[in-house]
Amino acid sequence: MSADFLYGVEVVINGLMSGVMYALVALGFVLIFKASGIFNFAQGVMALFSALTLVGIMEGQVPFAHLINAIFGTHIHNFGWEVPALLAIFLTVLVMVAFAWAVQKFLFRHLVGQEPIILFMATIGLAYFLEGIGDLMWGSEIRTLALGLPQGGARFIEDATAGLGGDDFYGFFIDKLDIVASIVAIILVASLVIFSQYTKHGRAMRAVADDHQAALSVGISLNFVWVLVWSLAGIVALVAGVMWGAKSGVQFSLSLIALKALPVLMLGGFTSIPGAIVGGLIIGVGEKLFEYLIGPMVGGATENWFAYVLALLFLVFRPQGLFGEKIIERV
Repeated sequence: MSADFLYGVEVVINGLMSGVMYALVALGFVLIFKASGIFNFAQGVMALFSALTLVGIMEGQVPFAHLINAIFGTHIHNFGWEVPALLAIFLTVLVMVAFAWAVQKFLFRHLVGQEPIILFMATIGLAYFLEGIGDLMWGSEIRTLALGLPQGGARFIEDATAGLGGDDFYGFFIDKLDIVASIVAIILVASLVIFSQYTKHGRAMRAVADDHQAALSVGISLNFVWVLVWSLAGIVALVAGVMWGAKSGVQFSLSLIALKALPVLMLGGFTSIPGAIVGGLIIGVGEKLFEYLIGPMVGGATENWFAYVLALLFLVFRPQGLFGEKIIERV
């Protein structure tokens, strides 16, 4: 095999890894939209907030320390202890569940029956509120997420594939963190599918997604289901925040990963969990291959806009996405 062909294969593999990271963010959008019809603009900020909370708990930081110090003239910053990673993750999950309960009780319970644009605007306000609370609680400096996740290239893969294309090919460079993220994403998606298909609460969630009124008529609590859905979206946001935070540091630009999930949703469909995964893989592979093959001809940096152009084409020719349901309205 030629070295050029193998380099192309390496680009595809790395594209698949990037696609999994995009799909992780898109999953949160799909869960909430499928069950409640709400497009959650705050999903990216939820990933940021969960990652900030995880780092803050692990480092034993006092929440709202800057605000407390400014009001009372104190100089407290840390409790003086560090929390093990697994315990910190568990505590962060509890925080995200409490956030889901608060969102349902104080916000969306009062907006039942409102127009979709009002619900969408509410999530925009929620995003800015959550970003501000994250800043007040944990500060705005860039954090390192030290969970012990492997970093750098997988040397064993590089050594095993070196020489396949002759002296001009040095082996596949695959990031170990991307491998871990792919495994976690597969486990997470499989768990969500099993939960939705084979558990009582999962079936209730699907019933609410199909017809709110019919679900109410058989005794399903919409409030409980929506808290459950927002909790699951918060856990997905935590996983995405951990993976992206470990890759590029926990910083406020992390909230922008939601923008990368939008083309994924347009390709896969807003109501399909498998669609989020397939859409993420298509975007990941497509942008890497386009940059590799076409980028040098047009000056590079095509990864910044390729996904949105592809999504625009889908909006023109198949607006419901690959796995989305066609919407037919009788007039």
